[in-house]
Amino acid sequence: MTQPAPLMDLSAEQKDRLDKQMEFLREVDKLKGVLRASRLLDNSRFENSAEHSWHIMLYAAVLSEHAGPDVDLSRVLRMLLIHDIVEIDAGDAPIHGNVDHAAMALKEAAAADRLFNLLPADQARNFRALWDEFEAAESPDAKFAKAIDRTQPPIGNLYSGGGSWNTYHVTMDQLDTRVGTPINRGAPVLWAWLRPLLAGYFAKR
Repeated sequence: MTQPAPLMDLSAEQKDRLDKQMEFLREVDKLKGVLRASRLLDNSRFENSAEHSWHIMLYAAVLSEHAGPDVDLSRVLRMLLIHDIVEIDAGDAPIHGNVDHAAMALKEAAAADRLFNLLPADQARNFRALWDEFEAAESPDAKFAKAIDRTQPPIGNLYSGGGSWNTYHVTMDQLDTRVGTPINRGAPVLWAWLRPLLAGYFAKR
């Protein structure tokens, strides 16, 4: 009978750190249950926020050649991985919905405080700083991350017969402002490709 490998002795500090990390990882499993306004491309159901985070990370990896030369893809991927974790507490705020943005910002900040502070202090600081950077969308990394976050939903709507655009009675002018502006700031090549497709779709409505 094979003997199990001997276990290393954990210090109290190592055990405490792992306990906190696992508590955070258990808590963020709830993101899988947060439904968004966007539907899957086959229209079978709404996507959840964890699926969205995975998908836009893949978008960023595939489309990274269209980022500026000073963009660090590894930082972008980490931003996109954690950017919607706050929806566990705050819920999803559809970009085209009737949302009190000031109130939502306060709810999201409180959620960031609670969730990231489940982690060990050094990781909590690092994750929160990265989340704040994404929200501010001023650094090159955050501008590209925000552009990618805005690119995925309209592409999904194009392939699913309008999706959330139909629900919220979205116009091309709204897309130019709410979607086009952040995409053009962080990835102008993507907006130059996407806008004619959007304009063509809305011209036929």
